[in-house]
Amino acid sequence: MRLRAIVLALATLALGLQALPAHAASATATFVKVADWGSGFEGKVTVTNGTTTALPSWNVQFDVPSGFTIPSAWDAVMTRNGQHYTFTNPSWASPLAPGASASFGFNGSPGNFPGITGCTLNGSSCGGGTQPGVPGAPGAVSATTTGSAITLSWGAAGGTVTGYRVYEGTAVKATTTGTTATISGLAACETHTYTVKAYNAQGESPGRDATATTTGCTGGGGTLPRHFLTGYWHNFVNPAVELKLSAVPNEYDLVAIAFGEATANAGEVVFSVDPGLATAVGGYTDAQFRADVAALHQRGKKVILSVGGEAGRVQVASAAAATRFADSVYALMQSYGFDGVDIDLENGLNATYMAQALRSLRAKAGSDLIITMAPQTIDMQSTGMEYFKLALSIKDILTVVHTQFYNSGSMLGCDQAQAYGQGSVNFMTALACIQLENGLRPDQVALGLPAGPGAAGGGVVAPSLVNQALDCLAKRTSCGTFVPPRAYPDIRGAMTWSINWDASNNWQFSKTVKPHLQGMP
Repeated sequence: MRLRAIVLALATLALGLQALPAHAASATATFVKVADWGSGFEGKVTVTNGTTTALPSWNVQFDVPSGFTIPSAWDAVMTRNGQHYTFTNPSWASPLAPGASASFGFNGSPGNFPGITGCTLNGSSCGGGTQPGVPGAPGAVSATTTGSAITLSWGAAGGTVTGYRVYEGTAVKATTTGTTATISGLAACETHTYTVKAYNAQGESPGRDATATTTGCTGGGGTLPRHFLTGYWHNFVNPAVELKLSAVPNEYDLVAIAFGEATANAGEVVFSVDPGLATAVGGYTDAQFRADVAALHQRGKKVILSVGGEAGRVQVASAAAATRFADSVYALMQSYGFDGVDIDLENGLNATYMAQALRSLRAKAGSDLIITMAPQTIDMQSTGMEYFKLALSIKDILTVVHTQFYNSGSMLGCDQAQAYGQGSVNFMTALACIQLENGLRPDQVALGLPAGPGAAGGGVVAPSLVNQALDCLAKRTSCGTFVPPRAYPDIRGAMTWSINWDASNNWQFSKTVKPHLQGMP
């Protein structure tokens, strides 16, 4: 009797369980932000048929926040009503079998898209929810510096963000959940370029770059402008117009006297007014030259002695020659009033001993010493070249490098993609980029060009192209087919060979380039 009662009870319980409603499977739609590049984003919605019967058609609707739009979609038919979008399966799509999925994608703008809201599938909640796609790019990055650290700050990225990584090249220098990071342990006067990326489980955002230099730079320059024009003045006679130093126009901020000469004593430099030039200008003594240097100083100009030139034979290849160079150049500075020295050794140099000579000169002359360099393009193709090695080794006291972007033929740029022809915006920008991306600060890089016809055997450009190249480097505008990887607003300026050739060409170079430099930020 008791066994019969138990059996009846179990049967009743089974009937009761069968009467309970089953949890119905449903179709879902899931949104993922695939990519976000700051100015736009890509989204994807996946419709999954979780039921046991085929889904003949689907209709996905959702809203996007005010200010965002979706201009295009694929694998779906899209209609819009304000911020509300509807997507239906295309006519060629087959019914969605049980357990099968179909996806459609779309592009939207702007970037930093936070996600969709109010999603429905065939009139019911999408069910799949929204999943965190790749975050948007961080906001603009700013930097503050000390002598041993760079602190970066940036705007928060849109979307779901787990944290931020700070890269230098491919190396991760910092990881943080906030919007600031400090990279410490740096040396004084070091320039670093960092890239900040937001990340989550779906991946990393596009990056935001920032370049900064630690404090402690002691390169000379006195009162040289932020962007300035350098010109060489001939202390010899050639087909260009002969000029006294007093005839240098106000457009030139820095005047390089060409040239200091070598003696039989290695490293020693001498200078005096060339007798042929003195005759050509109707008489010119060393005393008059000194007075003209002083008059240029009164006009706010700087005057330096350029050492070398095409025919120059100054050699500094030993410690003794380095000492002799520093002593003799300093004596000429005291005698004539020169503000510094320009290294224009076109017949080779020894980076180790020339660096020793320049540091010794700096110790004598003090922190206002101007040091410039005028390498040929081939000398700055890689950091392994002696000129490039010299520039990097004295970076803390170097004022500017104005590479001669002429008499070169075609040369590779920093993209290593092709040989760019001289006399073009591409040539100037792509070759300057080599220096800018390999250790020199933008304020230490200037463009050296001929002043006009006759000044060089090749690479003569219209001065307007020099202005375009400066804008391309400073703002990434007015570029040719080569566009630098970033903007260098601190690009220092331009140099020309020469003031005399500029006079021969009706001052077109200085009257075109100098006003443009003054208008740069």
